[in-house]
Amino acid sequence: MTREEHVKFCKKCINRQFDMKVGLLCNLTGEKADFEKECKSFKLDEAVIEKIDNIEAVEHHEVLEKLSDKNIAKFKLEQDYTKGITTGVIVGAIGAILWGAITVVTEFQIGYMAIAIGAGVGLSMRFTGKGIDQTFAITGGVIALLSCLLGNFLSVIGFIANLESLGYLETLYLFDYNQLIPIMGETFSPIDLLFYGIAGYEGYKFSFRTFTEKELYDLEN
Repeated sequence: MTREEHVKFCKKCINRQFDMKVGLLCNLTGEKADFEKECKSFKLDEAVIEKIDNIEAVEHHEVLEKLSDKNIAKFKLEQDYTKGITTGVIVGAIGAILWGAITVVTEFQIGYMAIAIGAGVGLSMRFTGKGIDQTFAITGGVIALLSCLLGNFLSVIGFIANLESLGYLETLYLFDYNQLIPIMGETFSPIDLLFYGIAGYEGYKFSFRTFTEKELYDLEN
């Protein structure tokens, strides 16, 4: 075991002591830990356990490092990709419609809507999909980005409909989709890349199932 792995055990042991020069030592031996896999002298310090964070979510890569293969297999069986992606698409579509509507009404594109869409897509996929596989995060990020583009497109449709005194559905039907890229290009602003990037990141990050330090400790002990 590495020094870092030893320290994780020692921090929770009642027999630990701290030396200013070398760090954590065993109070019984006065030396650094050198056990493999298990320390026979380990005694759990309940006071340390009570202080373990049960609020802040642990980063996903750390979750995979701390979970046993048995628990990872268990949580993979609980994943529901179909439900997760369905919910993500629905939330993303609703967000896009709201973005388009707000933009048309205010005549101002609110970039923060992209952030809200990214968070909404990711959190909804987390809740229904319960995913720990990378696929969930990648899907969440893609849906968030596409939803942002859809929101921009719907705002364009809204402006055209108002300008030509047409219905929104009628405008969608009559729109020359060969002009989609040029029109979207004209309405594009460099700051959009920032908001799209944040939305994609949130869709990616928030799609993972989360665990607190306390939940991980309870699962593995």
